[in-house]
Amino acid sequence: MKKTTLIKEGKAKRLYNTDEKDLVWVEYMDQATALNGKRKDHIAGKGELNNQIDCILFEQLVAKGIHTDFVQKLSNNEQLNRKVKIIPLEVVVRNAASGSFQRKFDVSYLQAFDQPVVEFFYKSDELDDPFINTNKAIALKIIDLEESQRLEKMALEINQILKERFAKAHLQLVDFKVEFGKTADDEIVLADEISPDSCRLVDLTTKESLDKDVFRKKTGDLVTVYQEVLNRLNNSQEEVHG
Repeated sequence: MKKTTLIKEGKAKRLYNTDEKDLVWVEYMDQATALNGKRKDHIAGKGELNNQIDCILFEQLVAKGIHTDFVQKLSNNEQLNRKVKIIPLEVVVRNAASGSFQRKFDVSYLQAFDQPVVEFFYKSDELDDPFINTNKAIALKIIDLEESQRLEKMALEINQILKERFAKAHLQLVDFKVEFGKTADDEIVLADEISPDSCRLVDLTTKESLDKDVFRKKTGDLVTVYQEVLNRLNNSQEEVHG
């Protein structure tokens, strides 16, 4: 397996073609962004931490039957994925109030929901990723009704698996963002990444923030926090596999 030409460089990853046409080589970068890329910092070690966390979580999801683009971990900051066409929607699942939801509806921080809230956002940095409902997504031919139902069902299944996995690491999954893509045979699969860049995590007891919010709000050291998440996931691996 060889890495060949660069496909694109995003906010946190570089994607490369390989000598196998259906596979893509993903390299995680030491870069942190906020405000849809308007704030950008180089943070040594971040790429390796995100990739290792992502690999642990995707391996868990695959083991539980979730169809994904993940193939294998290549190194501490690289992995191999199936090539997919990304659906331009960010699917957000919320288990408790935080972030924009908390501000918009003026509710208490970490107020728990009786059932998870699933939201779609149109993936566009230029438009600041606006909220989009199912009817609008269908009207814009981003997805059809059956696909919208499939995305919501998969998002809720992923949420349940992740909640249980993080709980074993003494972490509460407050909310998270995922993206989906279509394979060459039109199968919808989970794609992109799951890491503290895309999840809100707090300690189960202290409610201390252990995610990218420490970078957004300048309240802590991102590498220290991400290393803590990785350590907790690694330390709870034996229990998961036991």
